[in-house]
Amino acid sequence: MSRRSPAEILRLALLYALVGFLAWLSEPEPLTATAGAMLVLAGELVRTWAAGHLYKTKELITSGPYRFTRNPLYLGRLLIFTGVALMARLPWAHANLVVLVLGWLVFFGYYMPRKERIEPARLERVHGEAYRRYFAAVPALFPHRKPWPDDGGRWRWDRFQRNRELLTALALALLTAYFLLRAYGVVLPSRT
Repeated sequence: MSRRSPAEILRLALLYALVGFLAWLSEPEPLTATAGAMLVLAGELVRTWAAGHLYKTKELITSGPYRFTRNPLYLGRLLIFTGVALMARLPWAHANLVVLVLGWLVFFGYYMPRKERIEPARLERVHGEAYRRYFAAVPALFPHRKPWPDDGGRWRWDRFQRNRELLTALALALLTAYFLLRAYGVVLPSRT
């Protein structure tokens, strides 16, 4: 398993601090917490499926969810972000909608365009014509009804671990449980 760069560690620390702050401020409600939890679960299932297939840059991965979208990890991330934004109902009118729209703007206006400039070029250099055919046939984010032909690749625990998704899944399970327990009044009632 490769070590995280200082920039990656800083990004993760800022992300966890932001999520912690959001959780502390939140006043979750049953309906939005439940809907958000379903999106988080769906997003993490997509990410788990993808992480068990992915062997970064070494192989052109076209199995599992990569048959339907070139970026299932990003699709999962989008679903998770949307779910967390729904679960973490903020006490100010329309604050969640603002957070959600700003997050989507960053995701679709900066994050995905940047990834689509960098990653395809790198993968094309490594995998050549095979990647060009895959790129032309499989959409960047939202799944296609007609999947790429099955190459026989299977989900593998060692790849799931190498891609560090277990820690993400555990953190999301704890965060989701926290929001749901608060929403249903089991623990940590509202501060007001």
